[in-house]
Amino acid sequence: MALRYATLPSFHPVFWGGFLAASVLLSSAMFAQPPINIHDPEIVKQDDVYYIFSTGWRGMVLQTLRSNDLRTWKRLEPVFSEVPAWVRAEIPRCRGFWAPGVHYINGRYCLYYSASSFGSQRSLIGLATNVTLDPADPNYRWTDEGKVIESREGMAFNAIDAAIVTDRDGRVWMTFGSFWGGIMMVKLDPETGKPFKDNPEVMPLARRAAAPNAIEAPYIIFRQGYYYLFVSFDHCCRGVESDYKIMVGRSKAVTGLYVDAEGKEMLKGGGTLVLEGDKRWKGPGHNSVLNDRGMFYLVHHAYDAENRGRPALHIRPLTWTDHGWPRAGASLEGLTSVGGFEPSVPPREVQP
Repeated sequence: MALRYATLPSFHPVFWGGFLAASVLLSSAMFAQPPINIHDPEIVKQDDVYYIFSTGWRGMVLQTLRSNDLRTWKRLEPVFSEVPAWVRAEIPRCRGFWAPGVHYINGRYCLYYSASSFGSQRSLIGLATNVTLDPADPNYRWTDEGKVIESREGMAFNAIDAAIVTDRDGRVWMTFGSFWGGIMMVKLDPETGKPFKDNPEVMPLARRAAAPNAIEAPYIIFRQGYYYLFVSFDHCCRGVESDYKIMVGRSKAVTGLYVDAEGKEMLKGGGTLVLEGDKRWKGPGHNSVLNDRGMFYLVHHAYDAENRGRPALHIRPLTWTDHGWPRAGASLEGLTSVGGFEPSVPPREVQP
């Protein structure tokens, strides 16, 4: 919209009062911060700073955000400036990475990224590592450690949507999976962040009872004697037609058996509803969970029916019922993105 100078009367206070009020409203409408565009947010905290890593957006291979208060977020320089050549050679249709999972393992932040193309079972999960998430730290440098696990047509799983959990005994596990055989788990070597052997045991954790087995995006937390497995049922990425929803089950053992609040096994289609869409926000899903000194937050995306079905970031307090099941609260208000990339020091470089 072009604004032009005009000759305005300078003598009537009523006019100027109305003009200034209208100007304030116009400015608010013109410069209000839109919701943060995001898919598949993974949240992690280092010291007193929050970081979110997510699926790539607008040419970014991955998206990275930082906040001091969970509400005002600043986009950082992405971990990758382009898809590495070795990934393009294995999956030529890969244009960016999906659904990163970040976990602190053995003195390093391990970022697990998904490389695939929509609807394909030819997928892989890769790993990049860094000793810090702070771009101002002189030791900040991402190193690409290569492939962790892969899937091909005809296999029992799809190797995307990685999330990591350290159990009470210090063992490290990766959950992953999307459609096909459902949600899987593999044990990781904390020294390498990868499986102990080339063909590791892959254990099933959850699946739907009927085709097309629309379940994905696992995330596990531990609370008061139980491991909670969050998953997303149904379909994302369809704008206002998305019917994603967040479900949960729990188990005394990290490897299962996970059951819902009614006692139904998640391997038989069980899952207790945590969050589903409403009139405005469609298809909430692909969540992570932040335990911030005992205060839990559910972090996810949803599609805005009032903004052409675009995906947006949501952060919701999680409370717990008397029987120990999670309950999602209202999304935090005032989530905004400010500024551009912050350059790393020294200049960011992903080492092969």
